[in-house]
Amino acid sequence: QVQPVESGGGLVQAGGSLRLSCAVSGVPFSSYGMGWFRQAPGKEREFVAAISYSGHSTYYADSVKGRFTISRDNARRTVYLQMDSLKPEDTAVYYCNADRGPLATMYIRTATYDYWGQGTQVTVSS
Repeated sequence: QVQPVESGGGLVQAGGSLRLSCAVSGVPFSSYGMGWFRQAPGKEREFVAAISYSGHSTYYADSVKGRFTISRDNARRTVYLQMDSLKPEDTAVYYCNADRGPLATMYIRTATYDYWGQGTQVTVSS
């Protein structure tokens, strides 16, 4: 099964930037789409961004479109999330996971996934 290890979180002021990384093992990385998700205190986990196995296609939640950029390096088995113009409402634990299927419906299939990594905490101060 997929074994993601997220890193790169931290404390940043509103308007700042962070770059998250997720190193993946346990699956043939270059054959899977990858997604970033986040969970704020007291809220359900939500979809943030997805990228196709090749890296040629991406898909974003409306709340982060134009501010976040997802990318991947198949040679390094790593997916990234560049987060710019951060807002306090972006504060959450961020997770990644692997998936096969259309990017736009990744949030549906991953809702039933049993395994998630430890995530990385992102805190945006106002």
